[in-house]
Amino acid sequence: MSNHPPVHQARKRFGQNFLRDPGVITRIVHAIAPRSDQRLIEIGPGQGALTEPLLDAAGALEVIELDRDLIPGLRVQFFNYPAFAIHEGDALKFDFAALAAEGETPGKPLRVIGNLPYNISTPLIFHLLTARDVIADMHFMLQREVVERLAATPGSSAWGRLSVMAQYYCQVDNLFVVPPEAFTPRPKVESAIVRLVPHAEPPHVAHDEALFGEIVREAFGQRRKTLRNNFKGRLDDAAWDVLEIDAGRRPQTLKVEELVRIANHVAGATP
Repeated sequence: MSNHPPVHQARKRFGQNFLRDPGVITRIVHAIAPRSDQRLIEIGPGQGALTEPLLDAAGALEVIELDRDLIPGLRVQFFNYPAFAIHEGDALKFDFAALAAEGETPGKPLRVIGNLPYNISTPLIFHLLTARDVIADMHFMLQREVVERLAATPGSSAWGRLSVMAQYYCQVDNLFVVPPEAFTPRPKVESAIVRLVPHAEPPHVAHDEALFGEIVREAFGQRRKTLRNNFKGRLDDAAWDVLEIDAGRRPQTLKVEELVRIANHVAGATP
């Protein structure tokens, strides 16, 4: 067992809210189901609420922590776990592909876990999607609204750029809600746990993924406009006929497959 962590004042600039509820912690660890033959990476361990049960289950864990004031406490707390390692740094700038290539098991896919600060959750997910080839799965605690956007369906108000890009690259599952009282300090919003599992191959393949990203950004840049207006200059009425997509529709009605079709047409490939 670990020692108790020293008292640490949560910092607003790091968006820190420390998980405290033992029942919620147990439920999260059960959802992750860590094993000793896996390589676990925890982003932002904070005061180790998830770290300890993950270590107990898997026997090994690496963490990425930005707050230098927390690191000495983590070293003391988990000194008796020889397979515990700390990477000091910003997860938004962290090279996950390089990490996967290092260590005692180079090439083993990473299982990424984190209670992510609300202010960096979306850019961090986009950053991790660029490293999807070395990631087996991701389990995150996020603001409930963000999880609902990640797992949204076409036609819903939550469906947008984040939904499309996440679901293009991953299977997304909204697992369960975590109430504010599970944290200290208590946040003003509800949280939720999401699971993202990168596809071995996207179900619908964009021939130019950078262009696909541009198309998705343009589609949702002005959600109230029709597709015809949003893509004026890129696609004419004849193109919409070839695509068999009604140009009078709104972007939030488009499925991932339809956005891929649009991007492939713009790229000059067959729709």
